[in-house]
Amino acid sequence: MTEPTPGNGSSTGQTQNLGHGHQQDGHPGLDLGLARTNTWRRYRLGVMGGTFDPIHHGHLVAASEVAARFDLDEVVFVPTGVPWQKAGRRVSKGEDRYLMTVIATASNPRFTVSRVDIDRDGNTYTVDTLRDIRAERGGNLDLYFITGADALRSILTWRGAEDLFDLAHFVGVTRPGVNLHRSDLSHLPSDKVTLLEVPALAISSTECRTRVFDGLPLWYLVPDGVVQYVAKRGLYTDANESEVLEPDPVPTGEEMSAQGVAQEEKH
Repeated sequence: MTEPTPGNGSSTGQTQNLGHGHQQDGHPGLDLGLARTNTWRRYRLGVMGGTFDPIHHGHLVAASEVAARFDLDEVVFVPTGVPWQKAGRRVSKGEDRYLMTVIATASNPRFTVSRVDIDRDGNTYTVDTLRDIRAERGGNLDLYFITGADALRSILTWRGAEDLFDLAHFVGVTRPGVNLHRSDLSHLPSDKVTLLEVPALAISSTECRTRVFDGLPLWYLVPDGVVQYVAKRGLYTDANESEVLEPDPVPTGEEMSAQGVAQEEKH
């Protein structure tokens, strides 16, 4: 795997594998941060799935770094509908998680939010997310699925694993100092998987929920609008009864991958 040519915009991330470069239409070397609509190449769409309970700056920085390194035209955030790997745990209602994601991404014109998983019945699986996004957007695009690097170790146990690499390129994001090497992913196609180190932000959704419950501030861990939304709705406190997740039955192979998929919380 080789070092990429970075896309436009400043970036402190380091990648393993490939990347792409591009110039803004009509403005060589200038990146305005706008979603681009060039027709001379296939549209590059990043897909960032997650529970987003709540969405925090770690998620946003990871998406921004991947967008810069792979010269993505857009990153669509896809809140999980039924995160089956969190069975038996309290999870905020889908609409709350969706609205927090909309608030958090509103200031970046290259970020959008999709309801495909929120509106779909049953457990949420990555293969369904990618199929629905591709069906919704058409065929002239390349998908880049953004996930926690640790989760990639178990990707071959995910539902529809045989189709995943035909649907998207997978970008595993990790923080500096995380002990994950290319050899850990040697069982995956090297031209379909990239590891990307993003700036060290030790933020997790679990930590955010715990801080709210303990009466500690969320400021500067999540976007300001999300702080206000959490307070207004009383999320993560006794004032707002979250739902105990009861997903559909999960086949044994997918249960084995739950630990890896749950690493999303840490990014």
